[in-house]
Amino acid sequence: MEFSTKALPPEKDKTDCLVVGIFEGKKLSAAAKAVDDLTSKAITAVLRSGDITGKTGSCLMLRKLEGIPAQRLLLVGLGKEDEASLKSYREVLTSAFKAIAATQSVSASIHLTSDHHAGLDGESLLEHAVVIAEEISYKPPRPGMKVTKEEAVTLTKVTFAPPADTDAKSLTRGVLRGTAIAHGQNLARDLGNLPPNICTPSYLAQAAKNLGRSHKLKVTVLEEAHMRKLGMHTLLAVSQGSRQAPKFIVLEYNGGGKKKPIALVGKGITFDTGGISIKSASEMDEMKYDMCGAASVLGTLQTVAELKLPLNVVGVIPSCENMPDGQATRPGDIVTSMSGKTVEILNTDAEGRLILCDALTYTERFKPDAVVDIATLTGACVVALGSVASGLFSNQDSLADELLEAGVSAHDRAWHMPIWDDYQPMLKTNFADIQNIGGRMAGAITAACFLARFAESYHWAHLDIAGTAWKGGGDKGATGRPVGLLAHFLMGRAAK
Repeated sequence: MEFSTKALPPEKDKTDCLVVGIFEGKKLSAAAKAVDDLTSKAITAVLRSGDITGKTGSCLMLRKLEGIPAQRLLLVGLGKEDEASLKSYREVLTSAFKAIAATQSVSASIHLTSDHHAGLDGESLLEHAVVIAEEISYKPPRPGMKVTKEEAVTLTKVTFAPPADTDAKSLTRGVLRGTAIAHGQNLARDLGNLPPNICTPSYLAQAAKNLGRSHKLKVTVLEEAHMRKLGMHTLLAVSQGSRQAPKFIVLEYNGGGKKKPIALVGKGITFDTGGISIKSASEMDEMKYDMCGAASVLGTLQTVAELKLPLNVVGVIPSCENMPDGQATRPGDIVTSMSGKTVEILNTDAEGRLILCDALTYTERFKPDAVVDIATLTGACVVALGSVASGLFSNQDSLADELLEAGVSAHDRAWHMPIWDDYQPMLKTNFADIQNIGGRMAGAITAACFLARFAESYHWAHLDIAGTAWKGGGDKGATGRPVGLLAHFLMGRAAK
């Protein structure tokens, strides 16, 4: 999609869809007033009819009005003028782009960013607008299916009316930033949405190599023999029931000279049956999304590379399937992790922490400034936070604060949860250093406490994205979260 900020006056704009806003109380925005004057008060007449009131996100499409060359005029409710917020701004733009997507419009001129400023600077306004435009236009991969004639028509050109008092360089930065984040999110969505018979560990490894070639990243893929030599027995305990070979993927972006890198560690279970502790059949198809942590690492690295951030970033992705088989790990088995700690595996469906603990140990070799792991780790986090916020755990409050702030800026929010030592006794076992589950209570917390034992040598944070990485039901699909949060976190680090 092509974005620009040189909006024409409505009397000269031959766009397929011209978009203007209406505040509650039937007050016209500046752009709407200009169009109203050109169209012999057509908007005023619509307001009098009550067809649109200005309620946030409400929409009304008008076609081929005399006085303007645009094929369509979309009226969008901006809500109360004195109650604008980032949330309402995003709601307005989401409604607008959904309404445009329901037409055959190829181009659109958006006169909303200057009217509904939500207290944001122009750069941020444009970033969010671009991200939302790309999100609404996103179409998941459908292997083996042909694109219909109607589906082939998509919005390809979007022009935004420049927010007032914002210089051109800032607007350009906003568009570039939004585009890079959207590209990263789309990569994460694509990988998450692919069926598990296509998106295998080998496919993820190839996707990493493709990303490395296109964005000049160093990519290393460790095979099973190398993992065994390194002592990654907790990871291999998960993979041994599958016919798909595990892959341990490492990507390195070097844009920061001799600076210590920031490491992103993503859970890459490309399909999770639960192993011998098998899941119920209901909605098991959604376990193809159990690699969304890995997908978010790849998406974030694409964003970082497109923005050319002056940082060093390492992506570490342990990837395998978790399948039941005659060779699969049994509940009660004990294995030795790469760190040397022994783990009693009481539940083979608590497999994410088993592959991540070896990955966290491996990451020590990069001497990272900070490590963030991202994982669809626990159903308990979904129960606690639903689909609104990701769970955030950390052994350093300042790192947690950075991530929380980044989530607010990206509107990809997280919530800080405890990993106090009081929870550690729940992982005690008579037979090993640690057991891989802590019982029914505080499941998301004890999972994080398990990981914390393998991240003691550096500043570390854990994002449990089990509730935010994908949507179910009629809107089923990967969300691309938390690429936005991670991108803002890294942009903040780059700014420092």
